Amino acid sequence: MSDSEYALLARFEANEGKEEALAGFLTDALSMAREEPGMTTWFALRFDESSFGIFDTFPDQAGRQAHLEGEIAAALMADEDDLLDGEPTIEEVDVLAAMHSGR
Repeated sequence: MSDSEYALLARFEANEGKEEALAGFLTDALSMAREEPGMTTWFALRFDESSFGIFDTFPDQAGRQAHLEGEIAAALMADEDDLLDGEPTIEEVDVLAAMHSGR
């Protein structure tokens, strides 16, 4: 499982009226995630109408730290005041078990 042992779980709330703009940002961020070295998986999540998140995994701590300083985080923080209601909650988590389909 060494390719996804380290992970991040970020949660954030959209400003009122910015829910679809944030959903669009996350959808568009997939192209940035595909270009980022050292990332194993990346998921953009919607928990409810205004609650969103990102879950991503990395093979090592260096990849996880690089992502925190990377393009997606910078782009989200550049639009933070417009899109987000408060600061995101970002947790470093360890993956205990994972399955990656070969399909």
